[in-house]
Amino acid sequence: MAEKNKISFNNILLDLKNKIYYPVYFLFGEEPYFIDNISDFIERNVLNDQEKEFNQSILYGKDASVPMIISYAKRFPMMANFQVLIIKEAQEVEKIEDLQPYIETPLKSTILVLCYKYGKPDKRKGFYKSLEKNGVIFESVRLYESKIPDWIHDYLRLKNCSISQKAAILLTEFLGNDLSKVVNELDKLLINNPSGSEITEDFIEKNIGISKDFNVFELQKALVKKDIFKANQIIRYFAANPRENPLVKVIPILSSYFSKVLTYHYLQDKSKNNVASVLSVNPFFVTDYQQASRVFGVGKVIKIISLLREYDLKAKGVENVSASDGELMKELIFKILH
Repeated sequence: MAEKNKISFNNILLDLKNKIYYPVYFLFGEEPYFIDNISDFIERNVLNDQEKEFNQSILYGKDASVPMIISYAKRFPMMANFQVLIIKEAQEVEKIEDLQPYIETPLKSTILVLCYKYGKPDKRKGFYKSLEKNGVIFESVRLYESKIPDWIHDYLRLKNCSISQKAAILLTEFLGNDLSKVVNELDKLLINNPSGSEITEDFIEKNIGISKDFNVFELQKALVKKDIFKANQIIRYFAANPRENPLVKVIPILSSYFSKVLTYHYLQDKSKNNVASVLSVNPFFVTDYQQASRVFGVGKVIKIISLLREYDLKAKGVENVSASDGELMKELIFKILH
């Protein structure tokens, strides 16, 4: 059983669907989406509604002590084969390592699920080694943004739906790599797409409100092309829709973009695969960074990053009494382009 700690997310769900259960599940890591999915599946499916009444307990780390968890875990199921004990926010359990004696000899009829988010246990300690021996360990790793479009394709394929590559990238760039947020928006799209037809940029604009023509990523393209007219169109759109496009949201995205352009300048290996790997971007976008590096030299990029920091502070009210987001954005874009 020592190899179970290497089990993947999909294999854990497959085992659960096949009613293959283990006495302890230790789910940890920076990406809450996978942790929540596994624990929610166990909560919904291991026991039927009648069995849950007496045999399913959900505790929260800040309210649970080790003795309390052990007391619950050592109960025998009533009129069921298993009892389920889920500890949410288990990282808040004080001295959770003291669970080691129980984990060394867990009750086979108890399914104990420890949801240990945003952290890592000390793998050198006996607690972790006991988990390796007697439980399932799953590390929920946050995906790089460059991996999100492919993940979106896979998620929708399982729902018998497809999405265009540009639409997947648009969603990724707008939502980032927070999978819970991505899934929330994808589920909205699915509800509004009962026919299961391909999801396009136009469909996203209509149903989520992300403009395919007037967004920060189109602004980046306009800046690289030195397209002053298009850049001004976009910032006027931002000014007219401040709730969806606040400056404090736009500037970090531009900062990340120009920081990657600067990194590109200093790369020795500028092959497509290496650039995509180092910058953590989809290979689809590598040519954008190549073009940006030709338009903006190292000195100009450094100046732009400095401007973005300055205007980020102004957007937050530092040395700025009355200028609106629209006025600040107009000033910023003018300085970037000139």
